[in-house]
Amino acid sequence: MTDNPLRTVTVERTSTGRFTATNVRGGTLSFGTGSGADGDTEFTPVELLLAAIGGCTAVDVDIATSRHAEPAKFSVTVAGNKVSDDELGNRLTDLTVTFSVTFPDGEGADRARAILPRAVKTSHDRLCTVSRTVEIGTPVTATVEDA
Repeated sequence: MTDNPLRTVTVERTSTGRFTATNVRGGTLSFGTGSGADGDTEFTPVELLLAAIGGCTAVDVDIATSRHAEPAKFSVTVAGNKVSDDELGNRLTDLTVTFSVTFPDGEGADRARAILPRAVKTSHDRLCTVSRTVEIGTPVTATVEDA
């Protein structure tokens, strides 16, 4: 268990439709509406969620496999359908996480290849905090502070 289980980021508006998230270590990440206006290529919040799912499970799988062999290719694609209806509102459905990983020849690489499916399953079933939170579901409370 970690010393401080609370995780926080602060999101601040930088301009119309554009924001910067800052973590407690001072790291920043810019994102926006994804409108495409003015060459806007920043990630949208939905794309950040997909990236968080892929990134979380990629870290787990990389730790498990790369101790045996350095991958020649390591790519994770996360996709989902954005839907909206009157009953449940906007959300993603049919989320998929697809690993494309190759290892060079060799004994360590054979071991990495052999444990890859188990590493992916373990990440999905137990380790990846992001996808576990999405799958299990957790309430989100939104409040407004007095200004």
